[in-house]
Amino acid sequence: MNAAGIQRVVIVGGGTAGWMAAASLAKALAPLRCEILLIESDEIGTVGVGEATIPPMMDFIRALGIDEDDLIRETQATFKLGIEFRNWTRLDHAYYHPFGNTGFDMHGVPFQSYWRAMRKLGRAGVLEEYSLQAAAAARGKFMRPIEAPSSPLESITYALHFDASLFARYLRGYSEARGVTRLEGKVKHVALRTADGFIEAVTLANDVRVGGDLFIDCTGFTGLLIEGALKTGYNDWSAWLPCNRAVAVPCARTGPLSSHTIATARDGGWQWRIPLRHRVGNGYVYCSDFVDDTSATEALLSTVEGDALADPILLRFTTGHRRKFWNKNCVALGLASGFLEPLESTSIHLIQRGIALLLKMFPDRAFDPANTARYNDICAIEYQHIRDFLLLHYVTTERTDTAFWRQMAAMPLPESLSTKIELFKGYGRLFRAETDLFPDQSWMYILAGQNITPHHDDPRVSLLNPHEVAANLANIREVVARCADAMPTHADFLLQITAGQA
Repeated sequence: MNAAGIQRVVIVGGGTAGWMAAASLAKALAPLRCEILLIESDEIGTVGVGEATIPPMMDFIRALGIDEDDLIRETQATFKLGIEFRNWTRLDHAYYHPFGNTGFDMHGVPFQSYWRAMRKLGRAGVLEEYSLQAAAAARGKFMRPIEAPSSPLESITYALHFDASLFARYLRGYSEARGVTRLEGKVKHVALRTADGFIEAVTLANDVRVGGDLFIDCTGFTGLLIEGALKTGYNDWSAWLPCNRAVAVPCARTGPLSSHTIATARDGGWQWRIPLRHRVGNGYVYCSDFVDDTSATEALLSTVEGDALADPILLRFTTGHRRKFWNKNCVALGLASGFLEPLESTSIHLIQRGIALLLKMFPDRAFDPANTARYNDICAIEYQHIRDFLLLHYVTTERTDTAFWRQMAAMPLPESLSTKIELFKGYGRLFRAETDLFPDQSWMYILAGQNITPHHDDPRVSLLNPHEVAANLANIREVVARCADAMPTHADFLLQITAGQA
């Protein structure tokens, strides 16, 4: 028994980040007799922009032992096979970034290399025709993977769209059932230890004082602990990702129950569409240097498909992250740790990743500085990888129709991104760092969708038998189309789960 072990974890702030942390800690620390308290106030609203997820979220759900169908019913969830990008390359152009694998390697030559070479010769279709997830999304289809050897139906990869408020409520029930104590109230004071500046306790508006060993800051953009008390500082990435506003509004769903997110480029940013069973989530992310708040709100309301179900919510943010995600005995999660626009639905993933790293590197009350430093290094690198991937969508545009897009196309790139793009432009080569969330396939889809073509083919392609290559491409394309056609519609699949509620 470690006498210096963490006895009490205090999570300040609820919402998605707070209750994800509470649920994960309750599950992982159950045998360790560690008390977990969560402080939140019903008076403080939550930011509900994180309604779309990516496939690692399914690992989170399964690790907690949550019944997926039950979660879908309780959170008005739908399935997600990827993202469709409209008007990013140029007006009236669209492409998909699907989940899962596309094609297969031939004699060690990556699929994208031989597909690209045949595409240049007019002997291959568009990239999405070789992805079951993309083909299914385009058809409004969905199903979970089934046992089907040598078929793409066996490896369907998916995520969820859900109502973030309902998701937090669901995790609250899960957490409280496993011993997490919720305290209602606002924090009015944070006390620091004189000796080392660590957080000693927080005092609520009703004068209740709550001490702890480890504090987790889930207080949103404010960063009440990590910034308000510990003065951690912030790495501002506005020079690369200048969008600093978002206006969000839910609306009635009149369009199809699509199985993907839509991101549509607008004059000064982009707009999301997230289909839920009971409504559609919409938002316009924009740069205030080019679009004012009133114009952004009007543009959003004029393009949503149904009647608005609430007043639009205006959000202000600065892209970037805290200089330390873990400072002394405080770990920041969610918006308290940083913000990257939700273009690739990474917001909830970053919460999940921060929690997973914390559990892997869980401290004792000595808070070994080397442990904390390593946590911060890993988080910073992962943020950088995501930043570069988001920026890729902007800087490769062909659009010159507005000042915003002209500025983005001319933007000086961080070296980490410019090196990757230049390498790709040579022979179409991509190299994924171990800490990069997005695999080579994801980069392949964005680069192909944005019409970035390498100057030369991968030299190994010339060694392949062109007739064998053409036959394999035709076979993949045919199998994908046949499987997608055979899948049920997304709406019909959901009906099987929700007993007629979809």
